[in-house]
Amino acid sequence: MDFNVKEKVREHYGKIAAKVSKSSEKASCCSGSCSCDGGITETSILYKDADLSALPKEAVDASLGCANPLVFAELKEGETVLDLGSGGGMDVLMAARHVGASGKVYGLDMTDEMLALANKNKRKMGAANVEFIKGYIEDIPLPNGIIDVILSNCVINLSEDKERALSEAYRVLKPGGRLAIADIVSMKPIPAEIKKQAEMWCGCLAGTLGVDEYKNILEKVGFTNVEIEPVHIYSKSLIEKEFVEHKYLGETVDRNDLDTIDGAFAGAYIKARK
Repeated sequence: MDFNVKEKVREHYGKIAAKVSKSSEKASCCSGSCSCDGGITETSILYKDADLSALPKEAVDASLGCANPLVFAELKEGETVLDLGSGGGMDVLMAARHVGASGKVYGLDMTDEMLALANKNKRKMGAANVEFIKGYIEDIPLPNGIIDVILSNCVINLSEDKERALSEAYRVLKPGGRLAIADIVSMKPIPAEIKKQAEMWCGCLAGTLGVDEYKNILEKVGFTNVEIEPVHIYSKSLIEKEFVEHKYLGETVDRNDLDTIDGAFAGAYIKARK
């Protein structure tokens, strides 16, 4: 692979954060505005059962996920939560309301621009129980066993070392703690010449794992009660519209090749316990 994935991803999401900060332009889903419900959706649809009205507009506009992990996280008052790849802070700020003043929510991100945006949104919300920290999901800068719940939204697939990232998640969880993440999974192999592209990594596609492989890694690092539910398949038309037309697959991808990746990816809900 002739590019540095971390740097390419950092650059990509840094530009998104800067764009949202400057113009509050909508930038939903991993790279465009795809979603785990099989169509093109706004954040308000992905979070249709949540009240977004109290959140800063910039937090909603910078929401880059593929689902709402809080739906199945079942957060409780007083819990300590960590959001891996917290971006503009939307999921963190929503989680903060669930855990209350007696709880704590950390947001971890490697991108300075996203952290600046998230802290701006934190100040707007007056969220005293929130802390955004800089770091990598493969090397979480927190002590062992202090987290009750780990959230993540279309981020693990951006890591080149998913076993290390998931092992770190396991390390910082308390015994009995739980993982509640949304991610993109592979449903079938895709051509190597497409998968190796930098744009595929920034678009949350190249780094995907198959369901069995994902489950095996989770169990290998120690997780139990693993559940992975692919909820909606990414169709050829969705990939064409949201990745090719927006050039997230690069200008060199022939539309005729799209048949080979039709149905190759799906949004999934992933749960596990320590």
